[in-house]
Amino acid sequence: MVRRIDVTGVDGVRLAAWEFAEPPKGRAETDRAPGVLLLHGLMGRASHWASTARWLTERHRAVALDQRGHGRSEKPAEGPYNREAYIADAEAAIEQLNLAPVTLIGHSMGALTAWQLAARRPDLVRAVVICDMRASALGAASQREWEDWFKSWPVPFATLADVRKWFGEDDPWVERPSPARGEFFAEVMAERADGWRPVFSRRQMLTSRETWVYDAHWDELAQVQCPTLVVRGLDGELGRAEAQEMVRVLPRGQYAEVADAGHLVHYDQPEAWRVAVESFLDSVLTP
Repeated sequence: MVRRIDVTGVDGVRLAAWEFAEPPKGRAETDRAPGVLLLHGLMGRASHWASTARWLTERHRAVALDQRGHGRSEKPAEGPYNREAYIADAEAAIEQLNLAPVTLIGHSMGALTAWQLAARRPDLVRAVVICDMRASALGAASQREWEDWFKSWPVPFATLADVRKWFGEDDPWVERPSPARGEFFAEVMAERADGWRPVFSRRQMLTSRETWVYDAHWDELAQVQCPTLVVRGLDGELGRAEAQEMVRVLPRGQYAEVADAGHLVHYDQPEAWRVAVESFLDSVLTP
């Protein structure tokens, strides 16, 4: 069962949070299931975590957040879409949903939000999972590549099958066919009068990205005091050397890599992703 809970983010923005099970019944407040907040990446949405949340709910209270500008959360025309807003929104969700001390599981941009929040509010965060997010600055060239990529999208798509084919096979950024990537992007499309279009504004996505792409984030990484797992797909965007340096910088860092996976680790190899994350959570949450 999935139920929607509205959360009020910074500046009064309405955020859609999704709880993937009924709250545990018959538990004392001191014996409630440990909370997990799942944070998707740029262009993502809470439903991308559905398969992960299903196994998390066996032992945890799993909640996924549609971040501002994404999914069914509000998309204010002028934002803000900066780091402070995303971090404050996640903090608000934790406090309003009574999830603390929470485990934060973040993919890509959501992982950056997770470790920045953990650095600033260690009282709220029990553990962090970082999935395929770099701590190094990516620079202006990277932002220009994204601008060009967005312009290349053949929107509107006539059908969802066309969405899956373009993002899974025809997109110039695809090195080899990836059905999982096609499914990932099909999840963020909605049918309009003229065809299928993304549920987000590409302009807003670029605005969100430019607030972190020019900076390195090593200092905040070093301030994360809770246990933290860095997960990379073997063919993802986070290289092994940088991932291992992130683990070294983290005061309580651990490392895992998933074979035959790209940037979308939890979509490419869901079972291997589960093994990596579940073993980490077992070590963190077992007294």
